Amino acid sequence: MDTSLSQARILIVDDDAASLMALQELLQSPTQEVVPANSGEEALRCVLKQDFAVILLDARMPGVDGFETARLIRERERSRHTPIIFLTGAYEDVHSVFRGYEAGAVDYIVKPLVPEILKSKISVFVELYNKNAVLIREVAERTRIEEHLRKSEENLRALAAHLQSVREEEGTRIAREIHDELGQALTGLKMDLTWVANRLPGDQRALAERTQSMFGLIDGTIQSVRGIASRLRPEVLDQLGLTAAIEWHAGYFRKRSGIRCKLSLPSDTLMLDHERSTAAFRIFQELLTNVARHANATRIDVAMRVDSGALVLTVEDNGKGIAESSIHDPKSLGLLGMRERVLPFGGTIEIIGVRDEGTKVKVSIPLGLK
Repeated sequence: MDTSLSQARILIVDDDAASLMALQELLQSPTQEVVPANSGEEALRCVLKQDFAVILLDARMPGVDGFETARLIRERERSRHTPIIFLTGAYEDVHSVFRGYEAGAVDYIVKPLVPEILKSKISVFVELYNKNAVLIREVAERTRIEEHLRKSEENLRALAAHLQSVREEEGTRIAREIHDELGQALTGLKMDLTWVANRLPGDQRALAERTQSMFGLIDGTIQSVRGIASRLRPEVLDQLGLTAAIEWHAGYFRKRSGIRCKLSLPSDTLMLDHERSTAAFRIFQELLTNVARHANATRIDVAMRVDSGALVLTVEDNGKGIAESSIHDPKSLGLLGMRERVLPFGGTIEIIGVRDEGTKVKVSIPLGLK
């Protein structure tokens, strides 16, 4: 429906020119545009081009009469719901009135017309038309706003995915530089220190003790460098795959937190693309971090499998159980980040918390194309 115009249109159909002119003069106003038609055929052409608030239709016309015109108007999608008021003579019988209602009329007005009654009835339909026009504009505006929000959300998600990808690439680059450059420098330093230690006189006990202390410091620094590089981007994920990376990180987590980890992992190597492997591994890291920070758990059960074309990762702890309010809290950035990681793949994350019994998180990532 075209609602861009401020005037509501009224279609008047009558084969009598005098009646047509009188009705046009009666109903024309600054807020109403009256469109005359002197036949059923002309009326049909009008409803094909324009929308009308109401149609005044003479029942008896030569050629296509009012009843047939009303039926044809109702068959057109554009005018299917336009109110039709029949204009009829006092001589019309009950059967003709029924024909009019069957053809789609909403009312009958008997000639000669009473201007006040006609204007009152017309005003009701014009007001309904105007309110409907306002409603349509509001719906269109809301639809436009929702579409804008949807596109903005898509852009933000694309940006977030891009930033995650850039961060992973940067982490990989930094991890390699740390491993290669610092690792090689420390190894070289240790070799030089070994050369010095082997050439110390036997009576230089203080220097020998200091040398041993330096060996311990270098070894500790090498371990720290390896740990930093692994946290940035574990080599095992790229070299051996997701299963090995899950197993490695669970062992690392167990040593640091003291929380027991029971693993149920597939025996076969999972063939996953780089993006899905990274997403699953980072989610696993975040889940273990949340357990260590919030759960007060002593045990974690980890299971990973492929089920119905999807990678399914389940992490369950025996801690205090996450509250329902925390699951949907927009401030829970860790949970929000996990959901964003599975979204590009059409994945899901289900979180169930039972007070004083623990929390179960099920991550599902389809293995199909993005």
